[in-house]
Amino acid sequence: MTTPPLVLVVDDDRDIRDSLVELLEDQGYRAAGAANGLEALEVLRTGQTLPCVILLDLMMPMMDGWEFREAQLQNPAWTQVPVIVISAYGDVAAKASSLEVEHLRKPLALRTLLEAVRRHCPGP
Repeated sequence: MTTPPLVLVVDDDRDIRDSLVELLEDQGYRAAGAANGLEALEVLRTGQTLPCVILLDLMMPMMDGWEFREAQLQNPAWTQVPVIVISAYGDVAAKASSLEVEHLRKPLALRTLLEAVRRHCPGP
């Protein structure tokens, strides 16, 4: 039996994070949540497998999304994990492009989110 692909959801809003984890699990993915960039780095450090994609909020305490992405890019094993930035702010597109991440705008259209995840993760 094949292990479903892992998606890492990084968002300080517990309701959003838990809802996304549940949605992804309902679609057949494994999903892990982190409340900020520091927790996300710990998931990457300690996990058995790397996620197929990271869904990343920007505005978080302790370590925001941009700081997380910069730290992620410092570890060669993690640089190939794609990131999809999820933000309500429309002015992040240029910075998202410079850090080689996709950008989805909140509020999320679930179909758009799932299509983005499927582009990076083999079907569960």
